[in-house]
Amino acid sequence: MNAYRESPNLIPWPPLLLAGFALAAIILDFIVPWPLEFNGIQTLGALLIVVALGIDLWAMRTLHDSQTTILPNRGSSHLVAHGPFAYSRNPIYLANMLLLAGIGCLLMNAWFLLLAPIDGIMTYFLAIRREESHLLAKFGYQFEDYCRRVRRWI
Repeated sequence: MNAYRESPNLIPWPPLLLAGFALAAIILDFIVPWPLEFNGIQTLGALLIVVALGIDLWAMRTLHDSQTTILPNRGSSHLVAHGPFAYSRNPIYLANMLLLAGIGCLLMNAWFLLLAPIDGIMTYFLAIRREESHLLAKFGYQFEDYCRRVRRWI
């Protein structure tokens, strides 16, 4: 099997994108403030952050218990289709977008809300497509069957 399929990526794109878009939102807010001023916006933000962190921790625990990597640039040793992966093929990446939206609401910074879906799009093109190719090469029909049963996001 070639290196492309043994390891989906050389660069761990998802956490880098998350940090990069969060930093970009903060910088953009200094340059061009775009405040969110709605009743309950900070409460919504806190709730989104709690949900995102809950999904992240649940997914990481599921991967750990399944004895496969949580690192997005490492090859999977097992196909995980239970826990949050029974509802989304990418629960950690979904949680990343929720986390950005939650931080934006909590800080009342609309730039985070604009950049959250862009994070998802960039994650798809830089990570998910390669990860899915890796999983298909490694697990074949099992992965195809999983894809038919579980949506990519939710």
